[in-house]
Amino acid sequence: MRSRFTAFARGDTAYLLRSWHSTTRPGELDLDDEVQWLRLQILDTRAGGPFDREGEVEFVAIYSEEGQRHRMHERSRFVREGREWFYVDGDHSSSS
Repeated sequence: MRSRFTAFARGDTAYLLRSWHSTTRPGELDLDDEVQWLRLQILDTRAGGPFDREGEVEFVAIYSEEGQRHRMHERSRFVREGREWFYVDGDHSSSS
C-alpha cells in the first residue's frame, strides 16, 4: 500500500498499473495533475503476512486539490501471486 501511495504522489502510472491485478486493472490511468498526495495513515491490516495469499489494508490518505485539503478513507484488497502483491479493489469514501 505504501508503494502505491508513493506512486500516486509521484504520478507513476506505470507502477500503479503494473501493481494492479489483471482482473480489475483499467486499460489506462489518467492521474489528475492538480491533486497533491500529502500523507498516508495505515489504520488496520488483515492477513497479508508472509504465508497469506490475500490481505486487506484500511487507510486514510490526505490530499490537496485546488487549495483544499481532503481525506480519502479506503479498505483495499490485495492478492499475492508468486512473490508479488497486487491491488484488487477497494471500498472508499472521500471528504473535505
